[in-house]
Amino acid sequence: MWPDRRVLDLFGIEHPIVLAPMAGAMDWELASAVAEAGGLGSLPCAMLSPEQVREQIGKFRARVQAPLNLNFFCHKPPKRDNAREAAWRDRLKPYYVELGVDPNTPPPGGGRAPFDEAMGDVVAELKPEVVSFHFGLPEPKLFDRVKAAGCKVMASATTATEARWLEKRGVDAVIAQGYEAGGHRGMFLTDNLAAQPGTMALVPQVVDAVKVPVIAAGGIADARGIAAAFALGAAGVQIGTAFLHTPEAKISPMHRKALAEARDDETVLTNVMSGRPSRSILNRLLREVGPISDIAPEFPLASPAVAPLRAAAEKQGSGDFSPLWSGQAGRLGQPLPAAELTRKLAEEAQARLRGLSG
Repeated sequence: MWPDRRVLDLFGIEHPIVLAPMAGAMDWELASAVAEAGGLGSLPCAMLSPEQVREQIGKFRARVQAPLNLNFFCHKPPKRDNAREAAWRDRLKPYYVELGVDPNTPPPGGGRAPFDEAMGDVVAELKPEVVSFHFGLPEPKLFDRVKAAGCKVMASATTATEARWLEKRGVDAVIAQGYEAGGHRGMFLTDNLAAQPGTMALVPQVVDAVKVPVIAAGGIADARGIAAAFALGAAGVQIGTAFLHTPEAKISPMHRKALAEARDDETVLTNVMSGRPSRSILNRLLREVGPISDIAPEFPLASPAVAPLRAAAEKQGSGDFSPLWSGQAGRLGQPLPAAELTRKLAEEAQARLRGLSG
């Protein structure tokens, strides 16, 4: 029923719908629900320890026997710049005073760490069917370990040049991430935000640039977007923001409300939440400090200074300092259980594709 079966055959799934791995916004429950419905469930691992990854995989496997994607970041850890970090905290000082919080309060949870030997051990041990990478690829030695474990590998590209770079180094599929996408941009060969192409322009050019299957991402939230991606030559889609509306998503009530009410012109690319460009719904912090700040420390060092503000504001029921991740089509999401949403998207997309071919 799908016009291109390469992603289905590559990953062993029923529907060419990949759940975007959204660190801090989901866990095994959302991944297993999507997998149960025939899509590819993904587990974001960048903010987890190896032990937590093992635990999450165990819970996933206990619920469903289906292919699983583990996602990792591949950024280079930044060199600490004490002066810049101090300037960043100084810029945020009025908010610390207003909310009555200590700027030196340690942030809750783990930071964002790149793929390393310890995570390579997890992959070699548990052999997930799929491993995906954001911000490029790990060093060749680590990449080869993943391939040796029998995992299929995909990675994000935000330009055709990045897609060719990934294919040359051995990925099995490329995720073409358009400008519309929520969360962190996967860009790694350029830092020029102004030149980033949108999904409609990016996908066909990536399809022409590589021979491996292309998975479209960015602004795809309903059956119309899925059908359009296939019309552009994609063999699958990666969907994130639409699944944040589901009850399985682990987001705050403020984030959920913002998603339900967001207009098409209320998301921006910002670096103030983490130090790296990412798409979020506008809030007070982004309006007053950003959305792009020259003094925000390099990724992920901007986050610890914002975390105490987020925690204090959320206790008061405010999302003024929270990362309200969302793509540009966030309003199109539906508050359905994730498995039901996956099946609905697949059925409606296939109906549209039949109409196009008929």
